[in-house]
Amino acid sequence: MPTVAPHRVVVLALEGVYPFELSIPVRIFGTAEAPDGSPLYEVITCSVDGAPVRTSADFTINVEHGAEAITTADTLVIPPFACGSTEERDWLPAPVAAALASLRPGARIVSICTASYVLATAGLLDGRPATTHWNDSEDFQRAFPQVKVDPNVLFIDDGDVLTAAGVAAGIDLCMHLLRRDHGSEVANRVARLCVVPPWREGGQAQYIERPLPEPAAAKTTATRAWVLGELQRPIALGELASHARMSVRTFTRRFREEVGMTPGQWLTQQRVERARRLLETTDLGVDRVAEEAGFGTSASMRQHLVAAIGVSPMAYRQTFRAANDRVAVSVPVPV
Repeated sequence: MPTVAPHRVVVLALEGVYPFELSIPVRIFGTAEAPDGSPLYEVITCSVDGAPVRTSADFTINVEHGAEAITTADTLVIPPFACGSTEERDWLPAPVAAALASLRPGARIVSICTASYVLATAGLLDGRPATTHWNDSEDFQRAFPQVKVDPNVLFIDDGDVLTAAGVAAGIDLCMHLLRRDHGSEVANRVARLCVVPPWREGGQAQYIERPLPEPAAAKTTATRAWVLGELQRPIALGELASHARMSVRTFTRRFREEVGMTPGQWLTQQRVERARRLLETTDLGVDRVAEEAGFGTSASMRQHLVAAIGVSPMAYRQTFRAANDRVAVSVPVPV
């Protein structure tokens, strides 16, 4: 019986690569499995010439592949590297340019942090929206005026070219790709295994669910669990406090201590997550999804969804349900 060929992710390690960012695609994609336990991705690391790569730390890494691996990539990821002055760095030496040119048509290319300079120098970001580390965004815009730089987001998905902001934003982007490829269930499972932070401050749009770790002495756990079964109707703060057998003032204080946000903020977040799941996994109309998630009207749901993740309900459904409609590439199982 044929089996689905894993999506091949090739990570290009350049001289001075930062070890943390280098590990992100390996950890995120390498953790993803199908229900039968088979890997959904094959992740390999290469250098331009197949030789060991000096990192930004006090060690080098050995790789088993050279630039020829890039010709087989479904997704190419370039982590950032120590570069000194961005004005003096040669971002695209001839071997790197040749490696990028070998990427097959239709493959995705991803930069993390200042690796966006490599893509921009190669002309891959011309006329496209992109992001980079906030500390370098002004310099980046001056150097590449043809790129539409947005310094206020964690990542930008422009189809086959994706850019992440600084450092840990690479996790957000890889989780986004995982969700885009295989849906929320797989992404959530990987998020739990990788202990994804529960919330990314700053109002940035994120396409991942954020599981919350439970404090050992949490007093609002039972009430939060109860609320998840009541999301389809209006729920007042007083009702929450009553269920927890606390005064409104005490409940609000306890809730913020345990969850890190107000009850109202948390309730809205849960409604958004319910709406996202229904948009991804059902054919319910937008009005019905709004009712089931407790927003009441589709206009209210649209307002909250756009505020939370930056897209409308219909655009979200089209983006994240597309993965379910793709035809898988199959290969015979070797005998």
